[in-house]
Amino acid sequence: MITGIHGTRRTRIRRGAAVAVTSGALLATGALTAVPAQAVTAPSIVAKGGYVMNNANGATLYNKTADTRRSTGSTTKIMTAKVVLAQSNLNLDKQVTIQKIYSDYVVKNNASQAHLIVGDKVTVRQLLYGLMLPSGCDAAYALADTYGSGTTRDARVKNFIGKMNAAASSLGLKNTHFDSFDGIGNGNNYSTPRDLTKIASSAMKNATFRAIVKTKAYTAKTVTKTGSIRTMQTWTNTNTLLSSYSGTIGVKTGSGPEAGACLVFAATRNGKTVIGTVLASTTYAQRATDATKLLNYSFARLG
Repeated sequence: MITGIHGTRRTRIRRGAAVAVTSGALLATGALTAVPAQAVTAPSIVAKGGYVMNNANGATLYNKTADTRRSTGSTTKIMTAKVVLAQSNLNLDKQVTIQKIYSDYVVKNNASQAHLIVGDKVTVRQLLYGLMLPSGCDAAYALADTYGSGTTRDARVKNFIGKMNAAASSLGLKNTHFDSFDGIGNGNNYSTPRDLTKIASSAMKNATFRAIVKTKAYTAKTVTKTGSIRTMQTWTNTNTLLSSYSGTIGVKTGSGPEAGACLVFAATRNGKTVIGTVLASTTYAQRATDATKLLNYSFARLG
């Protein structure tokens, strides 16, 4: 989902979705035949940056300005989830009470949200689904507030973002920096197609993360202030490749006025997994088409 995009710019990036998604689906169903790597022609993509690697050994399969730093939009949330899932003694059933500030934050920023209800108790597992499927910035805020350390909310959020940067450093990434927990940055939130692909590959080693990002839809049942059960509106995964491209197993969309349309994607066919990223495409539909081209090309190279 778009984070922090306003007015006509939000409308513009969504146009043409039906047509291009159909095109992407047609591309996705095309037969893949084993072709020698040197005989496969690299595709042209609209996205300004792209990268794909063989997840088994990290070998590069496609590179278009893969090390150019760009705004990442909500693909940032891959690292948010990774940091939460790396917490020691993590209890996915721990309940978090939704605060008004989380709701006010998404309204103020016109941000994508999971529509969490103030006062409801929501489990960490549910927050992760709300983070990754509808790209909820309210869920991201709740997680950062819960898993950052400090005596004030601001301190906890700052500490959590610090953990995100520490995780990037531990992966040896030189072109990634986070200044937000959700992609609504303050001028210093960036990564590259190569770095984001490496972050996603690392995150996909976690079974809970893998289960979440391949889920097309999820309905949470939260606990209200009075103790009753609330059935939330179903969260639908914004990654259309899950429906249009056979073998897709994740991972996350992102977008915004500076980021454009972004997608980190992964798929498995014939026992081979490829994972990649496109940044700064033009529309939601175009990012899916770009990714589809790169997936077909990568699987053809692998044979």
